[in-house]
Amino acid sequence: MRPDSEFDLITRYFAWPAPAGMLGVGDDCALLSVSHGFQMAVSSDMLVEGQHFFADVDPADLGYKALAVNLSDLAAMGARPLACTLALSIPRIDHHWLRGFSGGFQTLSRQAQCPLIGGDTTRNPAGVVISVTVMGEVRRNHALRRDAAKVGDDIWVTGELGAAELALRLMQGRLPADAARLAAARPALERPWPRLRFGQRLAGMGRAALDISDGLLQDLGHILRASHCGADLMFDRIPAAPMLDGLDENVRRDIILGGGDCYELCFTATPKRREQIQATARMLDVPVSRIGVVTRGDALRVLDADGAVLSVGRGGYDHFVGEGANGA
Repeated sequence: MRPDSEFDLITRYFAWPAPAGMLGVGDDCALLSVSHGFQMAVSSDMLVEGQHFFADVDPADLGYKALAVNLSDLAAMGARPLACTLALSIPRIDHHWLRGFSGGFQTLSRQAQCPLIGGDTTRNPAGVVISVTVMGEVRRNHALRRDAAKVGDDIWVTGELGAAELALRLMQGRLPADAARLAAARPALERPWPRLRFGQRLAGMGRAALDISDGLLQDLGHILRASHCGADLMFDRIPAAPMLDGLDENVRRDIILGGGDCYELCFTATPKRREQIQATARMLDVPVSRIGVVTRGDALRVLDADGAVLSVGRGGYDHFVGEGANGA
C-alpha cells in the first residue's frame, strides 16, 4: 500500500473494528441488521468549511461535532444508534489534523455505541467537506415524526437554549468581545451532546419532535407546518443559558428564539404524559421545560408573562441564504 494513499489514510485513521454481526470498513458495502419489530432510521448531514465551522477549529472538536449533529437527528426520532459512515474531503494530507479529527470522531462513536462502518476520502483544494450518515433503529410505529403534533399538545424543550449562538456571535465579532462569556459558551458550540437516551425513552411518550439545529422558532415551525397546527409559546418559560444574562434584552431574545446549533430536543406530547415525561427526565438527569401549547390555525405566537404577543422575527439559519447561526 502506497504511503499517504487514500487507502493508507483510511487504514491508519478510520479502519476501526466493527461489532459482531456487522461488516465494516474494507468492503464494497457495509452490512448490518435491524432488530425484529423495528424500522431503520437514517440521516445525513454535511459540514462545509467556512459555512458550518471555522477553518482554525480544533480538529478533535470538529470530528466530535460532525458525528454529534447526526446522532442528534436519531435522538429526535427516538432511535437507537446502530452505525455510521463518513465521507471526508480535505485539501491536503495533514497527519496532525487527521489524528485529531479521527480521535474526536471515535470518542463520540464509542460513547454513543455508534461504530464507523464505511465511507470515503478524497481531495478537495477548496477546503474541508464532511458528510456523515447515521443509521439507527426505532420500534415500529414509535418514531417521533414531525407531522404528529395535535391541537392541545404541550410543547417541551430539553436543556437550555442560546449558548452555542452566543459563542458563534462572539467569535464572529457580532457582539463586543467578552472572554468570560465565550469561555462559558464555547463548549456548547463545539461539543454538543445529543440527547440519545432521552430521545429513545421519549419514543412512545411524545408525539412530534426534532432537534434544534436552526433555531427554536424555525425548527418548531417545521413541526407546525407538517402537522397543520399553530402554537403559543410563553417566552418566560423558555430555558435560557445563564451566560446570556446581562445582554441587551432584544439581543438575548433573538438568541433564544433564533439561535441554532444547540441540538436540544423540541417535542410535543399530550398533557396526560406530563408526569411520565418529568419522571423520565429526572431519571436520566435531563432538564426539561414545558414552554407552550399547540393551537388551531397556523400562527406561531410568542407571549410575554402577561399574555401579550411579542414582536419577534423568525430568525434561524438557512443553508442557502447563510443568515443566523451556523446550523448543521
